[in-house]
Amino acid sequence: MGTRRADGTGTRRADAERNIAAILEAGRRVLSADPGASVMQVAKEAGVGRVTLYGHFPSRESLVAAVVSHTVDLAGTTLAGLDLDTPPAREALAALVRSSWDVLSQHSRLFLAADAALPAERLRERHAEPLARVERLISRGRDEGAFRTDLPLTWLVSTFLAILHTAAGEVEAGRLAREEAGETLVRTLDALLTPPPPGHDEAVAAG
Repeated sequence: MGTRRADGTGTRRADAERNIAAILEAGRRVLSADPGASVMQVAKEAGVGRVTLYGHFPSRESLVAAVVSHTVDLAGTTLAGLDLDTPPAREALAALVRSSWDVLSQHSRLFLAADAALPAERLRERHAEPLARVERLISRGRDEGAFRTDLPLTWLVSTFLAILHTAAGEVEAGRLAREEAGETLVRTLDALLTPPPPGHDEAVAAG
């Protein structure tokens, strides 16, 4: 059982942690419903005042970044249960893409808000853990001969993330049916990672 300091520091810290947790959950719900939602809408949903919210997140950008990190952490709990080491790399890729889309599709509008509010590099930082999982899988597939080696590994990982985010935008714009997006992503990313046929580089160079 923790101790409470006489100056009330422990109580204030506990209150701050509760407020932060409420703000992050409220942000996840509000931005998943409306990517253009204001900071005040999030504060109202969280049951805190404007001053309290800005005390923890001094700008909308910092709030969106924190909400994305919170959501990615929640998604990580789901994805952590996937076995990406035992099945052949292409089968593991399909399972990872389907599971990733299941999570992303629930928060597609949140990630549209993130795309609009955050620089690309900062958004990538918020996906560090899932991207590390993708990188390990693609690297294993390259070692097995299942995935292409003619393009940089970092480029393939970045493209993986970009395609998932593009799918979310296409679904929200009505150009891609949500129920078809998962399998569309599986086929697209499988094609992206499939090694080119023998002699392809020479044929391209010859023009």
